[in-house]
Amino acid sequence: MSDSVCPAEVWRPHVTVACVVADGDRYLMVEEAVNGRLAYNQPAGHLDDGESLATAALRETLEETGWTVELQHLIGVHQWRSTEHGDAVVRFSFAARALSHDPDRPLDTDIRRALWLTRAEIAALGDRLRSPMVLLSIDAWLAGQRLPLDTLNWLPEGGPT
Repeated sequence: MSDSVCPAEVWRPHVTVACVVADGDRYLMVEEAVNGRLAYNQPAGHLDDGESLATAALRETLEETGWTVELQHLIGVHQWRSTEHGDAVVRFSFAARALSHDPDRPLDTDIRRALWLTRAEIAALGDRLRSPMVLLSIDAWLAGQRLPLDTLNWLPEGGPT
């Protein structure tokens, strides 16, 4: 291809991960400051370069809540166009089991607190939810949607081809 014919920039969505962590009928949530308002979400965040989806989910949960969790299943992959920034988001939602909590661990800067809420309490938050994917992933989990973690494969740089 000649230098005068360059392909257009390749479109890329934001890739995010989230964990649905259940304890009986309560779910681990975070209250966070987003664009000057308080919003509620599962522990969630962006995939970092060079990081597996599973590692990102574990890291984000710990950084945002102080909870160490064990991933159990992939709940699903959800696509959405963010009303915050207008960009497309592809979110990998995991089910996780809480293992231990460090109440003294500092949380990410924008996180105000971690809390446990029932599905009804989460639904009652309405437009204070960070995205519709919050309830979508809880409801998929409640409906029994569980994919094995080995559905996802990560080939680190230099790994097998």
